[in-house]
Amino acid sequence: MAQHNAFTSSNAKFLQWSLFVVFLWFGAMKFTNYEAQGIAPFIANSPVMSWLHSLFGVRGASTFIGAIELATAAALATGTFSRGALVLGAAMSCATFALTLTFFVSTPGVAESTAGGFPAISAPIGQFLLKDLVLLAASFVLLRTAAANWKPGRRVNAIFNFFS
Repeated sequence: MAQHNAFTSSNAKFLQWSLFVVFLWFGAMKFTNYEAQGIAPFIANSPVMSWLHSLFGVRGASTFIGAIELATAAALATGTFSRGALVLGAAMSCATFALTLTFFVSTPGVAESTAGGFPAISAPIGQFLLKDLVLLAASFVLLRTAAANWKPGRRVNAIFNFFS
């Protein structure tokens, strides 16, 4: 059992720091015009996020998202010292990738028409988004692992036991 816990802990740390790098890098990039223009079509076509362009403009929306991503990176890093921060960071990571996967159905160009349409997906859009499925799975594994070792109260633990 102790060997299993050490294995689980080392895997969780690997996921924690891998996701930290992803959020630090992606978050910092959101402060550039290059990235703001790159994500603009995803945001503009999203029924969940299109309001960001109306409220902040293209650059402001990207900056807003970047700030959230950097906060996620900070929570993941702080998770080294605080189990609650790790749970928060992993939950923020799950929410991010669940949200970006909705772009799969709202962004034009996901299906590749020259290859017969869906389920054939385009490289620049469809395949770019599909990687978020793996990142969501990694985030969820980290969340479950962190929550299993965290004792905030029965109600929160009952939620995670539901998914066991």
